[in-house]
Amino acid sequence: MSRTTTEAARVVSVAAGVEATDQMASARDSRHEALAMLIGNWINEGQTIGTAEIPSVPILTSDVYEWTPGGFFVVHSAFGKIGDTSVGGVEIIGVDGAAYASTFYDSFGNVHRSRLEIEGDLLRWTGDRTRCTVTLAGGGMTQVARHESSADGVSWTASMDVTLRKVA
Repeated sequence: MSRTTTEAARVVSVAAGVEATDQMASARDSRHEALAMLIGNWINEGQTIGTAEIPSVPILTSDVYEWTPGGFFVVHSAFGKIGDTSVGGVEIIGVDGAAYASTFYDSFGNVHRSRLEIEGDLLRWTGDRTRCTVTLAGGGMTQVARHESSADGVSWTASMDVTLRKVA
């Protein structure tokens, strides 16, 4: 591999291996550090919002948020029950320009993409058909989450209310 005087052989992307580039590897900043409030093990309890056709059922899940190697992304693993149904999934959260991107892969084969906004102790995930507003409380040890869903992306209905408590 030939190099010019301004290029050096370095890794700036794991998928590319070593390459000749003048690009520096990314550096973590305050946007990444803002995600630290999620890191930990959480127990999630709540219920779905019942309707005239569908009764409310309890929700109990375990949620783990942890840094990926390098600390640029957060991996969120969840598993538990909604009513009698076993549920779970994996979410990847990362910085995407000035905002945050979230992709959640659920245990039914669905992929949910959303934008995450963080404003102090308030977090908002907004997707095409689902959204969630979380308020951090108790010194960051509690997340109070209100989930909504939409059949058309215009009209929104409350779907779940849950409280996550940090256990580790």
